[in-house]
Amino acid sequence: MSAAITVVGLGSGNADRLTLGMFKTLQGADRVYVRTLKHPVIDDLRETGIEMKSFDSVYESYDTFPEVYEHIAASLIKLALAGEGEIVYAVPGHPMVAEATVRLLRERCPEQDIALKVLGGESFLDEAFVRLGFDPIEGFQLLDAGGLSASRLQPQLHTLIGQVYDMFTASEVKLALMEVYPDDYEVIVGHALGVEGQESIQHIPLYELDRVEGYGNLSLVYVPRSDDEQLRRRSFDRLHEIVAVLRSPEGCPWDREQTHQSIRKNLIEETYEVLETIDEDDPDHMQEELGDLLLQIMLHSQMEEEIGTFTVRDVIGSLNDKLIFRHPHVFGDTSAKDAEDALQNWEQMKAEEKLRKGQTASSTSVLDGVPRDLPALMKAYKLQKKAAKVGFDWDDISGVFQKIEEELAELREAVEQGLSPEEQALELGDLLFAACNAARFIQADPEEALSRTNRKFTERFHYIEEQLSARGEDIRKTPVDVMEELWQSAKTSGGRDKA
Repeated sequence: MSAAITVVGLGSGNADRLTLGMFKTLQGADRVYVRTLKHPVIDDLRETGIEMKSFDSVYESYDTFPEVYEHIAASLIKLALAGEGEIVYAVPGHPMVAEATVRLLRERCPEQDIALKVLGGESFLDEAFVRLGFDPIEGFQLLDAGGLSASRLQPQLHTLIGQVYDMFTASEVKLALMEVYPDDYEVIVGHALGVEGQESIQHIPLYELDRVEGYGNLSLVYVPRSDDEQLRRRSFDRLHEIVAVLRSPEGCPWDREQTHQSIRKNLIEETYEVLETIDEDDPDHMQEELGDLLLQIMLHSQMEEEIGTFTVRDVIGSLNDKLIFRHPHVFGDTSAKDAEDALQNWEQMKAEEKLRKGQTASSTSVLDGVPRDLPALMKAYKLQKKAAKVGFDWDDISGVFQKIEEELAELREAVEQGLSPEEQALELGDLLFAACNAARFIQADPEEALSRTNRKFTERFHYIEEQLSARGEDIRKTPVDVMEELWQSAKTSGGRDKA
């Protein structure tokens, strides 16, 4: 006799809902195993003389549910291969709804040449549709309480969350829901739906979700659908829709007229406004400015979507692929003990990407990858770093100091000899480029260093203006020696930058 397992669904908890065929299958089986005895129909089946063994003890032997399910599936396969008659395995609800052990059996029985038959059963969904009174065709999602995340929630769909076993799980569900729904949003907790004498349906505000008694194997949480705009306002999909509407024929005339080139400068301006909020350590302002920067990305992506080249989801997909590929120490089998190791992995994966694209060392420049339109100081720093990686560099900072002195002398000479403004500017550029090299050797970002000096200058100059204003004097008519005296005072004044 070939090995065989028949899976039977015990339904949502009402013994009257079991079909005659399922009852006969259970009654005529050589061996009946149930995943758990904690189900309302078990006592009814026992009264008819059906004997069964359960896997309840397995739950106490492991720390996680996946481990339990692995053990149960492996045990059933082993029993079936022992060849002592057909096995009937009974599970709560419908075997194909939220039943991990059945999924494992479906994957593994064919490999072991075990005949697997799955008989349906009334799912808890059937009772939920009736007892909670909603039509799934309006839009419906079924989610597992274990590992629930806000990213999966869609307020415009009826949402059932199953396997809410206890208050701890209910608390985790509450926290995920609160990222999308208001704290007082009405949700419904259902226990043992359709089971006479055990059913409980409670309408409660979301914040009370983990204060409800009675959670167990037959518990679920229902979140009614809503078209409330406020529930969608934080979603990426809604942002995508809004930008598409703005660019549509029925949208904003100004937005419709824009091109990549016409809003090119906006992307740069918004980036610098974000940087300003970082320097000011102003989270509220940063939130606003990051939104403005994101809008620029959405607009450029929308323009390409309209002509069919790519969408913003393609942008996100490419970024996800890149992040996963360049972090093998996170998503792969390599390791990184510190930030330096992680950066090395990143660079290695970048090089591999180029090879996959056919960009060999002979076909590319060491300096490739530095954006053309970077601010000049930042670009100089990146160019120098790339050149230094192949050994084009000074041995130590003393060589850099000598180069700075050399370039300073050449600038002085160009000025003293009255060379053209263009020639003097070229010498000035050489001096700045040499100074940028010093930044690398002292491990300082030159852009950030100059930004700090700019802020320091601004604060001290404001101090001069404040002091003169307090005296009733006009800065435009103030002698430079007086301003210099105030400048020196600003350097030591309390509350000012003393660097």
